[in-house]
Amino acid sequence: MVLASFLSGCRCNLYAKAKNTTAAVGSSYTRIGKDFTRRNQVSQPSTMSASDPNKLMSKADKLTKLSFTRWSADWKGATVLYEQAANAFRVAKDYEKAKTAYEKASKGQEMLSSPWDAAKHMESAATQAKELSNLKEVGDFYRRASELYMECGRPQPASDALDKGARALADTMPDEAIQLYTDACAILEDDEREQMAFDLYRAAASVCIKLEKYTDAVSFLMRLGLAADKSNATNSQCKAYLSAIIIYLYAHDFKQAEKCYNDCYQVDAFVKSDQNRCASKLLAAYTDGDIEEIKRIAQSSTISNLDHVIIRLARKLPTGDVSALKADTVEDGDEPLDENDLT
Repeated sequence: MVLASFLSGCRCNLYAKAKNTTAAVGSSYTRIGKDFTRRNQVSQPSTMSASDPNKLMSKADKLTKLSFTRWSADWKGATVLYEQAANAFRVAKDYEKAKTAYEKASKGQEMLSSPWDAAKHMESAATQAKELSNLKEVGDFYRRASELYMECGRPQPASDALDKGARALADTMPDEAIQLYTDACAILEDDEREQMAFDLYRAAASVCIKLEKYTDAVSFLMRLGLAADKSNATNSQCKAYLSAIIIYLYAHDFKQAEKCYNDCYQVDAFVKSDQNRCASKLLAAYTDGDIEEIKRIAQSSTISNLDHVIIRLARKLPTGDVSALKADTVEDGDEPLDENDLT
């Protein structure tokens, strides 16, 4: 009886302790759950704050400024925030703020000795400036991007950046576009990669023609011919030479057209080409003052295979009085044979 009573008492004590332990654990879990909920509620506004690009910009700006508590700028942390803000502004189509953020992100990458990423951000800034029709900044940003690409030894992207700027400005700021094309070509020429500049030469010539800068247009085409010669691109070379001759004829400068033809004739590849035969016939028609023959040649397949801007010029030939050319040719040459003069 005594033993049974003792065992019964032990069981009661164990049950009571287990019950107390369970209650304590349950209370702990409840307290942890409340703390988690409270912390989650506190952190939620912080997450929302982090997604606000304006606050990201403000925080990044503070990281780049020195103070009593910050003796050196944290460009690494700031650049990440600038990039996040730039993307957020871009998605929201807030182009002005996106442009500023990309500029600062580019500056940050420069400070971190990463010119490639800095150039990429500068191109993005140019894109935002284009959306804002701020054309001067478009040109400036693409120029800076090109410089940054050159810093990391990448001439092709450097030239491409200038090409993008030129195409963006071709209609509204054609003179600046021509300069950008000129610099883009020069970069590839200096790197002996002229074969990559063919489209740049053509685009530059096209803008020059629109501005009626025919001598400059011919200059770009002759540079194209030289680059094609170095690259063994005979077809492109001969097309460039014929195009140059047509431009001079369109400008009603027959003497320059003839001089250009004579210069091109020194190139063996041109002598054997269809473009040479076409140019020769065209100049002969001008010398004869034969307007119908000029128009017929302008419709030939050889000219139809040139760039569209050149085809349009050729279709308008002749642009001046070709009969005067025939008269000048007679005066400059031998006098006509007098059959009655036997001396």
